Amino acid sequence: MSAGTDFVRREPADLLSPESVARRRRMVRRASRSTLRRRRLVGNTTRLACYLALVIALVPLVALLSYTVERGVSGLSVDFFSQLPVPEGVPGGGVEEAIIGTLIIVGLAALVAIPLGLSVALFLVDRRGKLAASVRFVADVMSGIPSIAIGVFAYALFVVPSHHYAGIIGSFALAVLMLPIIVRADEVAMRTVPEDLWDAALALGARPSRVARSVVVRTALPALVTGNLLAVARAVGETAPLLFTALGSSLLITNPFQPMDAMPLRIYLDGTQADPHLQTVAWATALVLLAFILVLSIVARAFASYATRHAR
Repeated sequence: MSAGTDFVRREPADLLSPESVARRRRMVRRASRSTLRRRRLVGNTTRLACYLALVIALVPLVALLSYTVERGVSGLSVDFFSQLPVPEGVPGGGVEEAIIGTLIIVGLAALVAIPLGLSVALFLVDRRGKLAASVRFVADVMSGIPSIAIGVFAYALFVVPSHHYAGIIGSFALAVLMLPIIVRADEVAMRTVPEDLWDAALALGARPSRVARSVVVRTALPALVTGNLLAVARAVGETAPLLFTALGSSLLITNPFQPMDAMPLRIYLDGTQADPHLQTVAWATALVLLAFILVLSIVARAFASYATRHAR
């Protein structure tokens, strides 16, 4: 018993002795050397697989961009942006009415969907319970609804009773399409804000509405802009809802209560024609649409960065 007691008493000192520390270091070094080759092989293989996945993901995107630029750049000119469409078989013409119609229709849709989606997202972040869970479930379900179903819904709700197509109805359909995307993206963005900021602002006596506006929204602004941009980018390229609501027009119409043209409609109508000139116009319109989304992305990122730096 005495010998065992002496061993237990000497054990901590033995573990901290220079010889014991050096022995453990040698054991760790040998174990590290024995697995170094395997760890390097696994790391290099994983890195190579990531690079390969990146290349595979970029191939369709680069092919799409290059093919669109190759087919559409020949159709770009000053007249393309400043003239109206011409009948089949007649050279010339442009898509002025489609560009203006797209800006009006998507602008009205964003004007409705973005504030409403932000308000719903603030409710989901701030509240718990069955109502919030139900709203979140409905948003998830709506985000998977095909756009053509939303177009048919808007057609049955507004066009059939009124016997009239209008750009404002297309804006309604696109707003319904954008709303669930904005709600879920804004909720995820605002949940990245640390709860300490909420608690600190409330402890200073700020109202919950002021906390949401001045702290939460400003802190999550870059992610909010990115989520809203994703919804706008999807709405800009949608054709099916506009086919059932806005109908399209070859005239320059700025009244949203009248049938209006849009770039996706012009791409669909001209791209399905046998006239090579109209197909060139369709490809040029597609190129302008891609450029519009790119410019919108750059402006939105720049604004988000500026707002983040100057947040108070």
